Amino acid sequence: MLNADDSLDTQASVRRANLRRALQLVFRNPGTQTRAGIARSTGLTAATASSLVAELIEDRLIVEGEQAASTGGKRATTLSVDASHHLILVLVIQPLHAHIALVALDGTELETRRVTYSVEERDRSLDEALTAVAGEFGARLLAAGVQLPGTTDGRSVLESVQLKWEGVPLAERFERILDAPVLLINDVDAEAIAEAGMEESPSGYRLFIHLGGGVGAAVTLDGELAPGPRDRAGEIGHVQVVFGEAARLCRCGQRGCLESAAALGAMLGDDFSDAMDAPEIRALAVKADEEHLDEGARALARAVKLIGALLDPTEVVIGGPATELGPRFLDRVRRETEYPARGTTQVPVRYADPRVSLAAGAAQAALTSALGVRWNPLQLRAASTSAASTPRPDRQHTA
Repeated sequence: MLNADDSLDTQASVRRANLRRALQLVFRNPGTQTRAGIARSTGLTAATASSLVAELIEDRLIVEGEQAASTGGKRATTLSVDASHHLILVLVIQPLHAHIALVALDGTELETRRVTYSVEERDRSLDEALTAVAGEFGARLLAAGVQLPGTTDGRSVLESVQLKWEGVPLAERFERILDAPVLLINDVDAEAIAEAGMEESPSGYRLFIHLGGGVGAAVTLDGELAPGPRDRAGEIGHVQVVFGEAARLCRCGQRGCLESAAALGAMLGDDFSDAMDAPEIRALAVKADEEHLDEGARALARAVKLIGALLDPTEVVIGGPATELGPRFLDRVRRETEYPARGTTQVPVRYADPRVSLAAGAAQAALTSALGVRWNPLQLRAASTSAASTPRPDRQHTA
């Protein structure tokens, strides 16, 4: 792994750091980057740059391409990301189903699968699905990103209300099956990472809020996730924002939680499920109680206004299934945040970029964890335009 610990200034750690720099330059400009370009950008000698490229080619991370345009001398050979070998596995876990994607190093989703299960069979079904992937793709697996609702330190599920897990060492369990490093990531954090990656040079704070079966948030700073020291940043769903007679009972047992008003189940009714597809959610939104939608928008706006005043973000992005509520709901939230609050400024509020695939954030997190590099926005969108992105059903269980 190129992203091993470099805390000791050894020759090996310097070499790894230079390999990451060279690889990132190829990821940033695939098809146009050259050995000479790497030497110029890094300040390394031509011989060192060539040595780094040779190692990256041997490790099947990059490949040589066409010759670059002539600048008067011998034409240089261009370099691209090698998408033919290594794969990143993404597993998106929901209470009653999971989404599996296999992503190539150039960001392209090669295959997706869907696994459905009951609560009682969830563990067995996930293990069987990953065992099948490991048997089929074996040594090609570079790393895995597991996206789930709840708090995690990257190795264990600290707490997930939706999955009813607490203190579950999930990464270790899946690593035994896949024989590849596994990174756990909160679902909202993953969405925020993907959203930030859609910009070439993201700057400032961005507040990302996910509305689905639950409510969560994440903050990025200059495109990087800004987690808290206890891995609890963004857990805003059970903060009370509604009081008095208007406060509804929340599934956590309290009244007036943000989730009790702004989660999609609260706004669209008990028929809503995170397993629904976009047309089903839009159909529910059409016949939803307008008063419930207003209450949800008002509760969300209170959280947005307060957090916005604290962070001064460049924008607030609403993601998750809530993007299917359409412009009327977004306008409601905007109106509820437009009142003047002295000393603050109005923060733009928008829906998440629809071009981002479900697997993009977790795949990016796993890629960075393994190789220390990031995709450019075009690579991050590659999965959405892949011809091989039709889900393939896997083992099916009755919920």
